Amino acid sequence: MKKALLLALCAICLVFTQDGANAQMLINGAGATFPYPLYAKWFHEYAKVDPSVRFNYQSIGSGGGQKQILAETVDFGASDGPMSDENLAKAPRKLLHIPTVGGAVVLSYNLPGNPRLKLDGPTVVDLFLGKITKWNDPKIAAQNPGVELPKMDLIVVHRSDGSGTSYIFTDYLSSVSEEWAQKVGKNTSVNWPTGLGGKGNEGVSGQIKQLPGAVGYVELAYATQNKLAFTDLKNAAGNYITPTLESVTQAFATAEIPDDFRFSMVNSPGDQAYPIAGCTWLLVYQEQKDPAKGKKLVEFLKWAETEGESMAKSLDYAPLPKNLQERVLKRIETIQF
Repeated sequence: MKKALLLALCAICLVFTQDGANAQMLINGAGATFPYPLYAKWFHEYAKVDPSVRFNYQSIGSGGGQKQILAETVDFGASDGPMSDENLAKAPRKLLHIPTVGGAVVLSYNLPGNPRLKLDGPTVVDLFLGKITKWNDPKIAAQNPGVELPKMDLIVVHRSDGSGTSYIFTDYLSSVSEEWAQKVGKNTSVNWPTGLGGKGNEGVSGQIKQLPGAVGYVELAYATQNKLAFTDLKNAAGNYITPTLESVTQAFATAEIPDDFRFSMVNSPGDQAYPIAGCTWLLVYQEQKDPAKGKKLVEFLKWAETEGESMAKSLDYAPLPKNLQERVLKRIETIQF
């Protein structure tokens, strides 16, 4: 009798345990590596706000994020480049671009002593066209008087995957060079004229760190976390600007932002605006198929655009300007579930 009662109690406990585990809703997302350090923090912190939901985010690159949200294999996508009209036309329902934060794409390098360098747009273009092959090239030396540049081979590193960071970087290169715009263009993935590929911001950071003479582009948070050196860049106003939260915020402030929130902020006209600044977006269907998931996703988005924004600066991201934040919150209210 006692044994039967004990077995019954164990069975009840197992049912409650399973029910408790099953009660946690899983929301899947995939895409951009650019904002991953911040998104990982958001998902961790939001679990304390709403323990009934868990986020599974795959940092696979913006190209992958766009593909997966179009295929509806995830509940939200993430991209550092706005989707093209052609891609949006493939969506089964209306897709919204929800801006989250801004960040800087920096030009990082690995040199003996890692001296602080200054570069302008045409020089950066020549690096990635393969026209500059040595670190002591006269074009680099002319902008860095007093810096002893080594006679070292220059190894270009770029992204090998579909990448919003690449979109921001090639958008910048296209804006400062007609040759780049015609020969290579801007996209999440391009035919690079030279260099080695690395997967994700993580892969490019790793290559730069391991290869003496390497130069590549990564999001600022990855450069600082990996203790990589990065250049100051000449902006549209003719000033050499250090990538900081303040210089990205000025780029935000001077960017023209349309109603659909698809915009570029490279080469913004502000005197102190950092020239390779970009926004990152979450991609969400306006009409949610699963009402329960849709409700939880909207609740998270509202939290991210308010409480979450306050966490951005500590990880080297620029929070949305207040007026843009208000516009985004109104757009989130239009999501139907």
